Parts: sequence; structure tokens; C-alpha cells
Amino acid sequence: MHAAVIVFPGSNCDRDMAVAFEKAGAKVSMVWHKDTSLPSGIDVIGVPGGFSFGDYLRCGAIAANSPICQSVIAHAEKGGYVLGICNGFQVLTETGLLPGVLLRNGGLKYVCKAVDLKVETADSAYTAGYGEGDTITIPIAHHDGNYYADEDTLKKLNDENRVAFRYVKNPNGSLQDIAGILSENRRVLGMMPHPERMADPVHGNTEGRILFNTLVDQLQTA
Repeated sequence: MHAAVIVFPGSNCDRDMAVAFEKAGAKVSMVWHKDTSLPSGIDVIGVPGGFSFGDYLRCGAIAANSPICQSVIAHAEKGGYVLGICNGFQVLTETGLLPGVLLRNGGLKYVCKAVDLKVETADSAYTAGYGEGDTITIPIAHHDGNYYADEDTLKKLNDENRVAFRYVKNPNGSLQDIAGILSENRRVLGMMPHPERMADPVHGNTEGRILFNTLVDQLQTA
């Protein structure tokens, strides 16, 4: 299984994501934002956390217009898998691959701490390793993680069982406590919490590693 991790100026979780994929058994290629194509045979693209382009304009807005993002969009439109974490989630909303936007946190402050998440669905290649309704602990680290969408979009996400994770105690004001969502084909996941930071026993928790292991296993057997 071959994963590509996109690197933008200001990315700071690209290596963490690559290591999480590698520990799950994937081959990983790092791809610079100015590249116009992906390596051959890519199964999943990881869009990592950080502060791409210094979060100027809107978080993820400049990154979404990088040359490589046209290949990311094409990969997703062909049914490929894409995982966007934190700033990566913001980039995916800016590209239109996921609905909604990430606004400034409700408290207007950067929040960095471990939070409890409720697994809303096990019906995806990302979440199948958890049980629906499970509570897991994953860290957040963001200033603009307040998920917002209009009422019709929220209804569609709920009706189609596309909310992947909700906060148990909302840390940022996200509507309906949403922490992560899936695309219509369930192959694109955006989430603000950082599972790659809970992927090694030395971190004191490996609940995030389950996501990467499950995804790699699912794609290897597909």
C-alpha cells in the first residue's frame, strides 16, 4: 500500500503522518506542493497539519491552490482515498472535496490538549477498527477548528451517516460537536484532531494508530 504525504511551506505534522503510515505498514512518498503530479500507484493521500503558508487569507486557502492540489482533487474524483488532518481538513474544505468551513475557535484562542471523541460511524475504511459509539482520546492543536456548515449540509451529513467523529466536550464551538466528516463516497476524511500523535506507545496512547492500521489493512485487502 502506497501513501503520499503532501508538504506545504508551514506544514509541521508531515513527518508525524508519514511515520504513522509507515508503522501501519505503508510505503510513503513525500510530495512537495509545487509538484504537479503524484508518484505512480498511490492508494491514499495524506494532507497533514500545520500552518500552510502561515495561515494567511484563510487557513488552507493558499495551499488549496498549490499545483499539487489539482492532482489531489483528481485522485479523489477517481475514487481515491484522501486523509486531511487539522490544517489538512481546512485544505480539503477549501478545495471543495469536503463541505463546510473551519472558523476561528469560539473562544478566539489556540487550543492544544487531548480531547475525548465519540466515534459516530464505523462504516468507513478509516473508522472500521473502532466500534460505533466508542470514546477515544486524541489531541487537538488548532486556532481555527470551529466547524460550520449551513442547515442543509448538516442535515445531509447526518442523514448519510457522514459525521465520523464528534467532540464529547466541544472545545472550539463546532456546530453539532463535529470533529471529522466523510465525503459522499466515504473515501475522503477530514478531521481536526491529530490521530498521528497517538500512534506510538511512547505517547501514552495508541488509539490514533487504529485509524492508520485499519486504513492500510482495508486498502491492502481491497
